[in-house]
Amino acid sequence: MRIETPISGISIKHHTSAIHVQSQTQLTTLSSSFHGGGFRRVRHILNTNVSVDYCSDAPTADLERIAIECDINGAFIGLLTAVPLHRARLAVAEENGLRVAVLATAGIGNATSAGISAPHNATPGTINLIVLVDAALTRPAMVNAIITATEAKTATLTEMTILTADGALATGTSTDTVTIASTGIGVLHPYAGPATVPGWLIANAVRRAVRDSLLAE
Repeated sequence: MRIETPISGISIKHHTSAIHVQSQTQLTTLSSSFHGGGFRRVRHILNTNVSVDYCSDAPTADLERIAIECDINGAFIGLLTAVPLHRARLAVAEENGLRVAVLATAGIGNATSAGISAPHNATPGTINLIVLVDAALTRPAMVNAIITATEAKTATLTEMTILTADGALATGTSTDTVTIASTGIGVLHPYAGPATVPGWLIANAVRRAVRDSLLAE
C-alpha cells in the first residue's frame, strides 16, 4: 500500500515487513539510528518490523536484505521495531506554509527513565520517530529538532502516566530513535526549538503521533 504524504514528493509504502518512506529528491537527514545515522543525504528511510524475540548478530545485513526486497537502491536509514506495523501513525502540522509530518511506531514494553533505570539488556519495545520537515534547516537547527522531538515524546509519556517496571515515570525506552529529514525547500531556519515555528510543529505532530500509536490496537 502506498500513501502520499502532505509533503510533495514524499510517499510512504507499507510492505509486509517494513514501512518505506521514499522521497523523489535527496533529503538532508540527522538520525540516531545505527544504520545510516548521523548527518546524511538519502532518499529512503526504512522502518523494519522484527519479532519480539529478535536477537541478531548482523542487524545491518538484515536491514540491507529487506531494503533489497523493498527495491531500495542506494543509501538509506534503517530502523528496527517489534511494534506491529499496523500501529504506525502519521500526524501532520502546518503553519504559515511550513509543513511537518511525523511517522511514529511506539511500543513501551522496554520503558525506561533516564538517570533512574540502570543499564540493562534491552527487551522488545521501542519508539521510532521519523520527522519530515518541508523546509530548510541548518545543522544546528536539526540538532534542535532532535531535542524538541524527544521532549515532546517524553511529555506525552508523562501525560499518559507510562511507568517503568520499577514504577518510575518513563522518559522513553532504551532503544528509541529519532530521524529528522529536511526537504531543504524555502527559507533557511537557524533554530528548531519548541518556541520556534518549526519546533512547535514538530512537537505538536510528535505528541499526536506517539499517543495515537500507543493507543492503536
